[in-house]
Amino acid sequence: MSTMMPSFWTRILDLIAPRVCAVCGSRLGITEQTVCTSCYLHLPRTTYQFTPYDNPMTQLFWGLSPVTHAAALFFYEPHGEVARLVYDLKYADRPDIGEDMGRMMAEEMRMAGYFDGVDMIVPVPLSSKRKRQRGYNQSEMLARGISETMHIPVNTRALRRKHFRQSQTTLMRHQRQENVADLFELGETDGLEGKHLLLVDDVCTTGATLAACARVLDTVPRLRLSVLTLAFTKS
Repeated sequence: MSTMMPSFWTRILDLIAPRVCAVCGSRLGITEQTVCTSCYLHLPRTTYQFTPYDNPMTQLFWGLSPVTHAAALFFYEPHGEVARLVYDLKYADRPDIGEDMGRMMAEEMRMAGYFDGVDMIVPVPLSSKRKRQRGYNQSEMLARGISETMHIPVNTRALRRKHFRQSQTTLMRHQRQENVADLFELGETDGLEGKHLLLVDDVCTTGATLAACARVLDTVPRLRLSVLTLAFTKS
């Protein structure tokens, strides 16, 4: 959902090709983006931003990576409403979902002071091959939505993915950790020393991908790391 006023051409296009809610399929109002107001209000929130240093998501990183606090906006359940949003974001050529969800994340998280002290946003990178196939990185779209609202710069060069092995979706916990081992490497590190970085991804299930990214970034001196995802998978 968004409260941004639509342009004249947006209004015209909405008459010609009405936009529909990505969750329920109903026609969107003129000021709504991606999801209708009803779905927006009923999507399952985690509220982890209010206990960022100790919640089920943060606990995934304890002893495995230098992440200090973590949160997600929604709970993720297979075949649920949030799963539908994530699927369309990743596979239906809908980068607009990422940007709008990023703005939504920013609006709700900043009320809890979640972005206090954050200097830079780093989206979890895709491999070059996967990005060419998809046309965009869904995590980067989320990051850009957050950046638009919070005015925190996005850094897409700090971290690189060496290659793509296989999707994490069907893997067990130990298999996920093996699948992302040594998968990421540092990119350009100028200006990172002593900064507070916010790692952004679409879904956190076991935390394996985010922890792997965090361990690589932790080689930069005096770096602080936080994590934010659109969704967190219920155990």
